[in-house]
Amino acid sequence: MTIDQLAARTGITVRNIRYYAGRGLLPPPQLRGRTGLYGPDHLARLELVSELSALGFTLSAIESHLERLPPTAGAADLALQRVLLTPWVPEEIEEIDREELVRRAGRPLSTDDVDALHRLGALTPLAGERVQLHGAGALTSALAVIDSGLPPDVWRRANELIQKHTAALADDLMTMFQDEVLQPYRDRGRRADERARLATALSQLKPVTVHGVVTAFGRAVNRAIRDRIG
Repeated sequence: MTIDQLAARTGITVRNIRYYAGRGLLPPPQLRGRTGLYGPDHLARLELVSELSALGFTLSAIESHLERLPPTAGAADLALQRVLLTPWVPEEIEEIDREELVRRAGRPLSTDDVDALHRLGALTPLAGERVQLHGAGALTSALAVIDSGLPPDVWRRANELIQKHTAALADDLMTMFQDEVLQPYRDRGRRADERARLATALSQLKPVTVHGVVTAFGRAVNRAIRDRIG
């Protein structure tokens, strides 16, 4: 992509992209003649920067976060970082027309592509040529699914399985937390000296459990691939 196409794909202005590059948040583009070209790794890093910024991170804090990532971190590694942030980033729902959707996608979209984006949860069709877009991250993920070559219905069914099992897991975890933490707090009369400790525990509940689920699931998938495919 050119820088204009990258800006259209992410919704970030060309000026800000150049500013981020100047701060070292984005690696230099590959040059073709005098034109700088940006690929999937640039896109993934820029989306991660955008979501960190949406969470209120300063540019200095974002720089520190990116410095902790391995130099070899590619689009898949950066996408995992975004997955860990997803529960804290509000979904930005926009109503746009088909022309703007194509601009955001950075490529032509057939009717089948738009239908696949709908089935994958990236957008909702509206009257006429308009759609409701469920965030830039959802669009990027759905486009990656289409590019994978596997039928979108396979990914949709996989997502349904994930939703089913993670909903049950979340319910079990919350039951345990209520029994082991909240109920004893109530039984002791909601003592003031424990209120701050409980607030800290609650603030860490989502980050710790989400990170644990992603790590455990990644290991489980790796084992399943080794055992079933080799």
